[in-house]
Amino acid sequence: MASYDRPRTGGSPRPLRAGDTWWYAAVAGEAAGSFATRVRTRTRRGCLGAVLLLTVVYAGLVLTATGRRWGDAATTGRRADTAVAALLRDHPSLAGLATLSLVLGCVLLLAVGLIRRRYALTGLAAGGVVTALALTGLLRLYAPRPRLADPGGALLPSGFPSAQTVLALGVAFGLLLVVPHRLRAPAVGAATLWAVAVGAYTLADGRHRPGDVIAAALLVLAVFCGILALRARKGDVRPGPRRLPAPVALAALVPLVLVATGGLATGIWLLGDTLALPATAPYDPAELRLAHRCGQALAAGVTATAGIVLLLLLRHVDVDGPPPPYRLGGPFAEAAGAPEDEELVGPFTEDLDHEIS
Repeated sequence: MASYDRPRTGGSPRPLRAGDTWWYAAVAGEAAGSFATRVRTRTRRGCLGAVLLLTVVYAGLVLTATGRRWGDAATTGRRADTAVAALLRDHPSLAGLATLSLVLGCVLLLAVGLIRRRYALTGLAAGGVVTALALTGLLRLYAPRPRLADPGGALLPSGFPSAQTVLALGVAFGLLLVVPHRLRAPAVGAATLWAVAVGAYTLADGRHRPGDVIAAALLVLAVFCGILALRARKGDVRPGPRRLPAPVALAALVPLVLVATGGLATGIWLLGDTLALPATAPYDPAELRLAHRCGQALAAGVTATAGIVLLLLLRHVDVDGPPPPYRLGGPFAEAAGAPEDEELVGPFTEDLDHEIS
């Protein structure tokens, strides 16, 4: 057994069964269960890392006075940003378009899975979206946070995390389970860019603060990494083809990488100036506008990075299930008799009546 193979609890490797990828063990030189173990390890680490970052975002942007002041300035700054205000004023149909796109995204996710007859994976993708939305509702209800009020004095409902961003990014990550492996990168990349646009609209419309969108992206990443870790634990993953990205994949991945790197770099660069806001109003409109743009950049960068991280975690991994066991057809295999359910059949049979000369 190779040094990187994982033994069972008892100390010995599990014997091969009919569904094991014994052909992969012969080619790659590793035990049949070690590939799924490596996938489970890295997806589990991705889940724990996303949960840790979500905790840091909650503590920094919700529980601290500086974080709340920055979030309020980013939300108020949308009125000081004339470009954003003019866009929302001239296109009032954007609200209905955003809602319609969320509905169509859910329909697309279910339609792709049902057309490809991947019923279990479709249910798993839908379950991931529902789980993320349920966790969002629980955080909104029970996560401790100060009571916020609008300028009129009315208490604002908790928007941490953003439900719209959770739904959009959940649909994007759900496509990873139902689309074919060769179309995974362009489908997930394009859908993640759409989720970035949905999150940017919720910030421009004043429904959410930047921390709400950032938390939504981390929450969805944690949920789907956990789902994939459980699927790898059951052995329902297999090695994917190792090929260069197709041009259609690059058309979606290159903009996604640019949004991630540009958004994070711009947001971090502007963050130092916007955190130095005075403790009380009035604020300079230029500072508010800068805080809004900083929040938009950070939210877009984190959302795009979540999609890139999930694609990297599943690089060269096919989640469509393990391959069927090897079966040899032809007259010699038929003469040898049908194998039992738990019997491995290779390229040689037990028929001793013929001789290879």
